[in-house]
Amino acid sequence: MDKDRVEGKVKDVGGRVQRQVGEWTGDDEAQVKGAAKQVEGKVQNAWGQAKDAVKKSSTSEAERDEADGEEAERRRKRAANE
Repeated sequence: MDKDRVEGKVKDVGGRVQRQVGEWTGDDEAQVKGAAKQVEGKVQNAWGQAKDAVKKSSTSEAERDEADGEEAERRRKRAANE
């Protein structure tokens, strides 16, 4: 199982909790932040699933290296946007 799948699921669950607490307390900002965190987690989880599928079907070491390089680039871009 890919690390992104685990991290994504953790963010998804954390976002759900944050959103729900915001609903219970009437805190609109917490609801929005929780929903955003949920979406981020779902995207990261999907990315991890896609990577797992590629690794399973891939027979070439070079293809795996390229996917890892693309992942690293996406993470750098994501970090720069946060």
